[in-house]
Amino acid sequence: MAIELSKAAHAQALASIERYFQQEHGERIGNMTAGALLTFFLADIAPAIYNEAISQAQERMQARVSELDIELHEDAFTYWSRRAARR
Repeated sequence: MAIELSKAAHAQALASIERYFQQEHGERIGNMTAGALLTFFLADIAPAIYNEAISQAQERMQARVSELDIELHEDAFTYWSRRAARR
C-alpha cells in the first residue's frame, strides 16, 4: 500500500523540507528537489513508520479487547441467589 499525503499535507511537507535545508544547512533547494526527497521518504522510509504505528495500534486494541470479559462480564444464573438475599 503506497503512503500518500493529502494535497495540503504534501504542500506543507515540501515547504518544511525546503525550510529545513535553508535553516539547518544554509542551502536553498528548489521545489523539485524537495519533491524528489519527499517522494523518496514516502516510498522508502514512511512504510517503516506506518507499519510501526499499525503494530502499536494493534497492540493497544488487543489489550482493550482482552479486557472486555473483565469489564463486561455478567454472572449467569443469579436470579435465585439474589431473590433469596432479598428475603
